[in-house]
Amino acid sequence: MSTADDNRGLEAPSPFTTFLKRNMQLLVVTAALVVILLFFSMAAPNFAKPTIYLDIVLQAAFTGVMALGATFVIATSGIDLSVGTGLSFVAVMAGIFLAGDKMNLPLGLGLLLTILVGAAVGLVNGFNVSILGLPPFIATLAMMMVARGLALVISQTQSITIKNAAYKKLATGELIPYVANAALIFVVLTVVATFLMNKTLLGRYALAIGSNEEATRLSGVNVRLWKIIIYVVAGVFMAIGAILYSARSGLVQPAEGVGMELNVIAAAVIGGTSLSGGRASIPGALVGALIMETLKKGLIMMSIAQDYQYVVTGIAILLAVAVDNIRRARENAA
Repeated sequence: MSTADDNRGLEAPSPFTTFLKRNMQLLVVTAALVVILLFFSMAAPNFAKPTIYLDIVLQAAFTGVMALGATFVIATSGIDLSVGTGLSFVAVMAGIFLAGDKMNLPLGLGLLLTILVGAAVGLVNGFNVSILGLPPFIATLAMMMVARGLALVISQTQSITIKNAAYKKLATGELIPYVANAALIFVVLTVVATFLMNKTLLGRYALAIGSNEEATRLSGVNVRLWKIIIYVVAGVFMAIGAILYSARSGLVQPAEGVGMELNVIAAAVIGGTSLSGGRASIPGALVGALIMETLKKGLIMMSIAQDYQYVVTGIAILLAVAVDNIRRARENAA
């Protein structure tokens, strides 16, 4: 009798239980998104419209694409404060490459060079963190200032207009009716990033480094090299975000990305990526970006001052980190 009871206690959990355990954070933030949408649908006039929902997805795509790359960095227990001004710098370079009164390069070449500029920003960040041994906060804070200065110097503090119609269609065109291309690219990149995180060495080593960097190094992994690669990947995602952001209107403002790093980090953390490293959720970053944009849109439509959006963002980050700390404490206790 006791043997049967013991065997019953050793039975493997059901697939449904396993699914819930592995995806609980994602399910929670998705439920939170639904609750927020329902709240603003009742509290904000004219919020509950398909056009509003589609606009939220479009606007979330710009921050969300960068959050996908930032998720890999944060998974290593790192941080990237340069994504905001990095967006400004990369967007300015896109303007230099593609504007009719600048270099006016073919679209494909201009896009390639723009992405390489973003990769170069990531490469410098990775070099400073991995080879020079600078704390990620300091290394990327320095790059944040450098990128901001370069954007202002290269643009001569003037806006740049990209009149290339094909460039604008990258963000606002509709390959699928009523769905902006930027939103479609966001979803596709989320799938790609999920594959990279879950099925490749890139994601495996990012999580391993964040969990225990020394143990990962002792297991034979070239931690320095992989850190550089991870920051380069984040730079590529940042460049794509910059392209989509500037393509929506074809107008590049050299200071428009300042402060955007807060929303990028918030999207990743709210989505379930731990600031302590070792845990990351790419689909969560997508949901986190949608939550941030929904809050922004809802508050605007309720005629609440924009300054309060920063308060809401700060509270959202605080709650996300608090939940992560509670979850980690429970796991350690178990």
